[in-house]
Amino acid sequence: MTYVLSTLLFFSTAYGCGVPTYSPNARVVNGEDVRPYSWPWQISLQYLSGGAYHHTCGGTLVAANWILTAGHCVSSGRTYRVVVAEHNRDIVEGPEQRIAVSSIVVHPQWNPNCPSCGNDLALMKLSKSAVLNDKVKLGCLPPAGQLLANKYPCYITGWGRLYTGGPSAATLQQALLPAVDHAHCTQRDWWGSTVKTTMVCAGGDVKSGCNGDSGGPLNCKGSDGRWYVHGVTSFVSSSGCNALKKPTVFSRVSNYVSWIKSTIAKN
Repeated sequence: MTYVLSTLLFFSTAYGCGVPTYSPNARVVNGEDVRPYSWPWQISLQYLSGGAYHHTCGGTLVAANWILTAGHCVSSGRTYRVVVAEHNRDIVEGPEQRIAVSSIVVHPQWNPNCPSCGNDLALMKLSKSAVLNDKVKLGCLPPAGQLLANKYPCYITGWGRLYTGGPSAATLQQALLPAVDHAHCTQRDWWGSTVKTTMVCAGGDVKSGCNGDSGGPLNCKGSDGRWYVHGVTSFVSSSGCNALKKPTVFSRVSNYVSWIKSTIAKN
């Protein structure tokens, strides 16, 4: 376990987790294409069907051979792969690395029949390590227990639907989603008791996550200049992806740092 954790620390330090070579765009509107490779820990999770792979969820490269995604993105019996250094899913651009998933560990308390119960997390071990470079880097985990202040600026990224019921994005998208603290998000006319302390809310206006963004990161810049993955995209309102006062809900990564690290160490 000591060796594995030391290796994780080495990769995080040597390759600068949370520090993209290509800085994200400063200007953000709903459904904006990202600057290529500016979120180098974002991955496309794909499943095999009909002899071809299809995008289903996002995820975060948290170690050279481990992906963090949502528990509801996993279906038993499916064959998965991840694509790192992906930008436009409709074009083979060259830097992509396609790597098979060798094993999956879903959070033991995830209940697919109760998304609002929380623990919507899964870790996927890759069949080989991704090659880290200027377009492929690790996402940083936040300090255990850390909470985001209300309206703290964060970004959601993914290839999900461009609007409720609309087409999925071909090019990776980003949107500014300010954090909504627990006190606000649990107000009666917001999410109420649906949202637990193990979750984090962000958005609640015209920008939000949507189908296909699940499992992807909520990226928030720390005071040290690094981007930290504070959330794993979990669910949106059944009335639509950008419903007023129904911000996108994420699994709060700072609540699960110990589980993430111990699972990687044991496997």
